Amino acid sequence: MAGGRRSTLTLAAFAAPCLPLAAFGLPLVITLPHYYSETLGLDVATVGLAFVLVRLIDIGFDPIFGTLLDRTRWAFGRFKGWMAISAPILMLSIYMLFMAKPGVTSLYLWTWLLMVYLGYSIAVLSHTSWAAKLTVDYHERSRIYAFWQSGNVLGMIMILALPILLSRLNLGSTAANILHGQGWFIIVLLPLMMLLTLWRVPEPAPTHVVDADRATLADYFGLLKRPTVVRILIADLLTGMAPGIAGTLFFFFFMRVKQFSFVESSGLLLIYFVSAILGAAIWTRLAKRSGKAKALIASCVTYAIVQFGVVMLPAGNFWLAAPFLVAAGIPYSAGALLLRSMMADYSDEERLASGKDRTGLLYAILTGTVKIGTALASTSLILLGALGFNAAHATESTALSMAGLQALYAFAPGVIGLLAAAVMIGYPLTEAKHAEILRQLGEADGASTPPTPEDIAILNPNALPDPAE
Repeated sequence: MAGGRRSTLTLAAFAAPCLPLAAFGLPLVITLPHYYSETLGLDVATVGLAFVLVRLIDIGFDPIFGTLLDRTRWAFGRFKGWMAISAPILMLSIYMLFMAKPGVTSLYLWTWLLMVYLGYSIAVLSHTSWAAKLTVDYHERSRIYAFWQSGNVLGMIMILALPILLSRLNLGSTAANILHGQGWFIIVLLPLMMLLTLWRVPEPAPTHVVDADRATLADYFGLLKRPTVVRILIADLLTGMAPGIAGTLFFFFFMRVKQFSFVESSGLLLIYFVSAILGAAIWTRLAKRSGKAKALIASCVTYAIVQFGVVMLPAGNFWLAAPFLVAAGIPYSAGALLLRSMMADYSDEERLASGKDRTGLLYAILTGTVKIGTALASTSLILLGALGFNAAHATESTALSMAGLQALYAFAPGVIGLLAAAVMIGYPLTEAKHAEILRQLGEADGASTPPTPEDIAILNPNALPDPAE
């Protein structure tokens, strides 16, 4: 692993794949369920069930791939190699999902959801694991994941701005035209951004190659027993599920309850994610001053307060709604970037305790909680359907379902956010403890200080130096 500070250009290049991956992830959670139920005519409960169960099935892939990732030793780079493999899988699956026509069956939806989640899991797990290896510095890790999360948010902003651009250019303003445009945008952008990262960002040499070759599924389940890991996982599940519920119901809430158009709702969501980029910088700075756990607690409490207040938004008034979306967007980035930075810190603690590098498995576990959170968020559609909500015909929705829509969008995420804050109280892996772990690792590795990128380049010619450092 490398020590020290990575250049801004290197981290920007590293975050490049986040743009298409996040641009795809947002429609996957928000627009695609809406499109398959309202435009293509599949029952809303059937669509919700497909998204839930396929996501849960996909969770079983994570420990298998995490084990494979920790065993992989390619001259090109284990993280780089798997990211390259994920690209064609994603491009084909996204085309089939986004370009679907009326008359598709639930089997079609299931098939291509399984394929797209396979490619997405390989890409995201390789990418986040790679980030953990770019440095061992406590605060630099927050900075790296802040770039990573900002790339995710920028990808969301780009995909949200696309409907507005298509409408202004008279290229189509229907839900189907917009979704097709989003699909082509992602398909073109994905290989370009991945090539930039593979070319521009070095991959540090692995540590303890012999130990890593013995990675097993038993190690995966053993990590689930670690108290620190459990705390990170619960917090990640909750901080992902809360905005996941709000995201799944966003268009239904703002179009049905608050009487905004689809384009206006997209504009509000755009404001939300622009604010999230500002939030990434805020929480990174706060983490440097007060610690990662305290910064995360502050973000969760802030999110809950704002979410509780969203029911007071006046219907149809865009400019009065915008400040609420700014306040709600600022906490959005905190959970993703801080918890991944915390997991990177714990990977050092685990290597000290076990003598094994289990980065791939640790991030496989973390990826699994994201999927569980997304799956649980999708159950809100099933619950709405049970309450009598009709996605295709607004006038046929029951009064109970409309009340349920408001409660699920505003109050459920707020309560979940407060639970996430409670989980982080008393988090044990502080900056001081991590510094001591690094000192002991340095002694165990036979070095007084962690290796620099230049040291790595000398020891391993296949690990390219950072060109900007």
